[in-house]
Amino acid sequence: MKRFFILAYLLTGAFLAQRVFACTGITLHTVNDQPVTARTIEWAASPLHTMYVVVPRGQEQHSILPDGSMNGKRFTAKYGYVGIAIEETEFIMEGINEAGLGAGLFYFPQYGEYQPYDSAYKDQSVSDMQLVAWILSNFATINEVQTNMNSIRVIGTDPRASTVHWRITEPNGRQVVLEIIDQQVRFYENPLGVLTNSPEFTWHLTNLNNYVNLSAGSVNHRQVGILNLNAFGGGSGLHGLPGDMTPPSRFIRAAFFQSTAPRLGDEDATAMQAFHLLNNFDIPVGIQFADPRQVPSMPSATQVTIVSDLHNQRLFYRTMYDSSIRCIDLRDIDFKRVKFQFAALDTDKRQPIEEIKIR
Repeated sequence: MKRFFILAYLLTGAFLAQRVFACTGITLHTVNDQPVTARTIEWAASPLHTMYVVVPRGQEQHSILPDGSMNGKRFTAKYGYVGIAIEETEFIMEGINEAGLGAGLFYFPQYGEYQPYDSAYKDQSVSDMQLVAWILSNFATINEVQTNMNSIRVIGTDPRASTVHWRITEPNGRQVVLEIIDQQVRFYENPLGVLTNSPEFTWHLTNLNNYVNLSAGSVNHRQVGILNLNAFGGGSGLHGLPGDMTPPSRFIRAAFFQSTAPRLGDEDATAMQAFHLLNNFDIPVGIQFADPRQVPSMPSATQVTIVSDLHNQRLFYRTMYDSSIRCIDLRDIDFKRVKFQFAALDTDKRQPIEEIKIR
């Protein structure tokens, strides 16, 4: 029952208030059109237990059910994968498999609706928090995911809980958003490569039209009557870009920052660029709560930032405790022989500081 109570805690209460969880996802491309996806993981109420998980080929996995048991769909990993998980090894938030397919989940409160759990279909039932694991275990392409979604029933484990939606990306750059609305599975092509939270993905795309006046660079001086008007500084073409932390505003900012970023020559440089862009979406702890709540052990509500180089199968991450960038290279892993393993992202929860000695 341990997993059930952890999951219920994470997905109820504060999540329904939409004030503590806010994921932002972007996608950059190199000059050779290789995709690099990136995203943040936020949770403002308490420090999450975050870990990397290595799943070998042939690993059997089981889905959690609303009664807390692991008696849902059983599936065996056709592909090995590496993912970043929260609280439990099964709850993969973002990952890459050895075929180069990337997948991640983003919270989607109030707008999604799964089919209700029916014990008659428990062997087909996959918890929403474990769908990324199911995808990475079984498929190399988006088409395969789309074809096989009718073989499972995605379920929530608590009727009070928030729903989620998913981003799936191939190493060739194709990306889709998966949402379950009114109990219907919906796939949307996502050539833009941006994803946040609610409302539904198509609404965010329509909302971009409200900002058709924005552009990179500066606005030229203008004559208004007898007055000459000049911009106060560079970047005035983006004056009016929304700066709050709601999902619609983050989607707009991410779309403009991503679209104006130059294409770089290789995946490593592009991955570092993605980290810099996502610096703009770090959420301070204090702004999430109107009451004077404090979480003294947390330096940030943005607890983990993850970047995935799908072409080279490299997963980068940094955390709120350690802003140095760490990397797991899937090409160095023999997924046929490696053991299932996991480890906390941070053992020392203090930012390393390098002292410069002056003599």
